[in-house]
Formats: sequence, C-alpha cells, structure tokens
Amino acid sequence: MAQGTLEVLLVGAKGLENTDFLNNMDPYVILTCRSQEQKSSIASGKGCDLEWNENFIFSISDSVEELTLKIMDSDAGSQDDFVGEASIPLGALFTEGSLPSTAYNVVKNEEYKGEIRVALTFKSELSRGYQEEESVGGWKQSEASY
Repeated sequence: MAQGTLEVLLVGAKGLENTDFLNNMDPYVILTCRSQEQKSSIASGKGCDLEWNENFIFSISDSVEELTLKIMDSDAGSQDDFVGEASIPLGALFTEGSLPSTAYNVVKNEEYKGEIRVALTFKSELSRGYQEEESVGGWKQSEASY
C-alpha cells in the first residue's frame, strides 16, 4: 500500500445553481478525503461562475477511493446553504500520478447543478524519501573534504 500526499488545486466552478435570490452567492468548498477535511476561502459576491485557484494537501494512502467536494453558500446570520457536491474517484490518479484540470459534475438531489474544476497530483512517500537521501549525500561530501 503506497502512502503519500494528495495535492488538490481547486481551480473554479461554473453554472452553479444560485441559492441567494437577492444577492450573488458567496460560495466556498469543503474538501473531504476520508477523515481529513479542509475548507476553501469564500468567493464573495462572485455568483455562479467562480475562481479559487487554491491548493490543498492531504496525507493519504492508495486505498483511499475518493475525494468529496461539497459546495456551500456562506450566509451571514443564517445557516449556510448546500449548493451541491462532487465525488472524484482517485483510482486513476494512483496509476497516472497526476490528473490535469478536469471538470466534475456538481450534483444535488441527484440532479446536475453545474461543474467544479480541479487538478490532482499524488506524490508517494517513496519518491520523497529518495530526494531526501540525495540532499544528505551533499552533506557527506562536504564532511569528507576536511
């Protein structure tokens, strides 16, 4: 079982259902990978076509099956509205190592509610450990020169 880091670039979303009838939405995304949860910034007053361009990092193993993106609309003074969610299967990511910016369907009550765009990268612990050994090699060479 490979372990490593899942890097998520939350690019943006478009065509989302507007849950604010008088104003533009103030959406944010809750990213969930097993028990780990992270939250994006709020795209204030951006409406239904959004850009975040934010990076998130999760520690995972290749037994993790999916990443869930839950889009919420921030409402001052009342409970935030659920806009929709997207589930991204991660199987292909472990094979390929990275997936370019791709649009995934946002769904609410089994209905299409727009799309969210993310790019994914998986870096295994094995490759990171190899890089650390290389930097130690430089230290050993400097010690030998005394």
